[in-house]
Amino acid sequence: MPDLAAQKQALREQAFENRKAQENKDELSRRIVATFMLLPDYASAKTVLFYVDARSEVRTRFDLPNALASGKRIVVPWCNDAGELELFHLVDAGELAVGMYKILEPREDLRRLPEKQVPVAELDLVMVPGVAFDDRGGRMGHGKGYYDKLLENARPDCPLVALAFECQIFPDVPMGDHDIFMDKVITERRVIEGRGRR
Repeated sequence: MPDLAAQKQALREQAFENRKAQENKDELSRRIVATFMLLPDYASAKTVLFYVDARSEVRTRFDLPNALASGKRIVVPWCNDAGELELFHLVDAGELAVGMYKILEPREDLRRLPEKQVPVAELDLVMVPGVAFDDRGGRMGHGKGYYDKLLENARPDCPLVALAFECQIFPDVPMGDHDIFMDKVITERRVIEGRGRR
């Protein structure tokens, strides 16, 4: 019986391959993000965490302008030198620049401005990226635990909603004690109701 780390690594590699091979990423991404923005949770949220897509993730950057124009407080994550995610109040896409791992992140000259920093407890809805998911809302990320550390401190009533292509859904994602379940996973075909963290 392979250990949890080996199981996760094998599944992660398969999920990466599936996601990389996915065709029509732009079109499917727009469909997935549109579903996210039609959620009642989105309608009622005042402060929403959007991830900014990298590599072959579901692409969110097309819809970021609509979110910024919505009147909601839009927050994006960035990774500090300690390997932890911090949250940035984004007002305009021009506040982003290419940062670590070639990911669009808040500009370095703006990150530490007090009015730009947002505590995780103020989030009303979190959009979560990931590599693999299952029908329980189980999630596997890149293995560094960035989002797990951040989401541990989210309010219990804050919905965690992952975006994924259908090819990233597996029968069972191995979950460790510190891994966090999603409340929903949105693909181009369906909205999976996860079991959350309860």
